Amino acid sequence: MEIIQHNTEKAGNFKALSDGKTAGLMTYTWAGPEKFIIDHTEVSPDFKGQGVGKKMVLAAVDYARKNNLKILPLCPFAKAVFEKDNNLSDVLF
Repeated sequence: MEIIQHNTEKAGNFKALSDGKTAGLMTYTWAGPEKFIIDHTEVSPDFKGQGVGKKMVLAAVDYARKNNLKILPLCPFAKAVFEKDNNLSDVLF
């Protein structure tokens, strides 16, 4: 599975691809130059239960760490991932 990020000045997304098919999409909005808000996560029905959503959240965490950014997870799924794993708290806003 490949996670591809698309980023613009105001928003962006992380897309999960598997054999050319879109497995999931997680969107975010910039809230200033140093933080972004994860606002939506969706996984294609064909890929449910395969950890696709978590892989996209972890890609966002990796991006935040590499760029000294903070994340505000408003999406219920992303928020649950952060609540279950204390190792991700360093990027929480």
